[in-house]
Amino acid sequence: MTHPSSKELHGQFVMPTYAPGLTLVRGAGVAVWDDAGKEYLDFMAGIAVNNVGHCHPAVVAAIQKQAGVLMHCSNLFHNELQPRLAQKLSDLALGGKVFFCNSGAEANECLFKLARKWGSLDGRFEIITLKNSFHGRTLATMTATGQTKYQKGFEPLMPGFAYAEFNDLGSVRAAITPATAAVLCESVQGEGGVVPATPEFMTGLRALCDEKKILLFFDEVQAGIGRTGKWFGFQNYGIRPDGFSMAKALGGGFPIGAAAVTPELSNVFQPGNHASTFGGTPLACAAALAVLETIENERLLENAVAMGARFMEGAKKLAQQHACIQAVRGVGLMIGVVLTIPAKPVEAKLRENGLLCIATGDRVLRFVPPLVVSPAQVDQALALLDRAL
Repeated sequence: MTHPSSKELHGQFVMPTYAPGLTLVRGAGVAVWDDAGKEYLDFMAGIAVNNVGHCHPAVVAAIQKQAGVLMHCSNLFHNELQPRLAQKLSDLALGGKVFFCNSGAEANECLFKLARKWGSLDGRFEIITLKNSFHGRTLATMTATGQTKYQKGFEPLMPGFAYAEFNDLGSVRAAITPATAAVLCESVQGEGGVVPATPEFMTGLRALCDEKKILLFFDEVQAGIGRTGKWFGFQNYGIRPDGFSMAKALGGGFPIGAAAVTPELSNVFQPGNHASTFGGTPLACAAALAVLETIENERLLENAVAMGARFMEGAKKLAQQHACIQAVRGVGLMIGVVLTIPAKPVEAKLRENGLLCIATGDRVLRFVPPLVVSPAQVDQALALLDRAL
């Protein structure tokens, strides 16, 4: 008797919200293997999730140990690890309090609710987001996402959102009304094509929000946890937001999300205002603490800067040989190679040659390797890109 393959079972029983190709069965560091035993250099990292690499021994050990002690106990009780993680995140930025959840969309939803609660006394509820942004797939975060392709077929959209042009301060100013409570921005637009914010836009945005007495939030779900060479992308600009969301790499592959705010906003929520059954479980917090300690112990912020510079410099050299490379942009190890040709066929050719990356938009290849990537692996990836083009 032959048993159906995992791909056959997937087609029969899993809703087709994705169109996966490979079946990955194992990962270690920057490498993954498929079910045929083929090895790949993973410059996708679970879409910027595996920042300390696949199956990092410290993260594996932390999860294994905690799984045998206490996995879940509900937030109706204290657990020892959640406040330790909250303190660590508070120390890394803003110095206020943290709300824990499971995903980036939930972390952004927390910021939306907090902005509305904060603004409710004087009738402010609207949130301005930027065009070409991405903030999640729930009804509210999909509405906040400034790309109509994600919204089509799910109308009517949630009320209370307005859009402005990214890197255009005048556009944001024009979008502000007496109902505006907050602006939500990405320091680097990932799904929008790996487009960094300009320094002028970021500092101007902070000044504008101060002037209008509205909140400034950042979505650091993809650019956070060391991806850009700083703990959080906004730290590259020397500004202080009122709050920010994070998820993806925080648990090193184990689901956990969080929203952090300044001391001034730390007590806007009171018991009963917001909640998450699985938010900040002992198991998730153990994984996250191990991730943060690993980034510190292995100096991965510095490595992200050095390896990002190495990759971008190499990609710019390739542009001199391949006319189809239009531009190379990014911050740290969040890099976009902009093409004059469709990116999807190049992504497929790279995968065939043993390098995983993601096409985003029509003509951008996004490279977000683990922060543990070595110079030799960066050079290997560049050679594979050269070969594919």
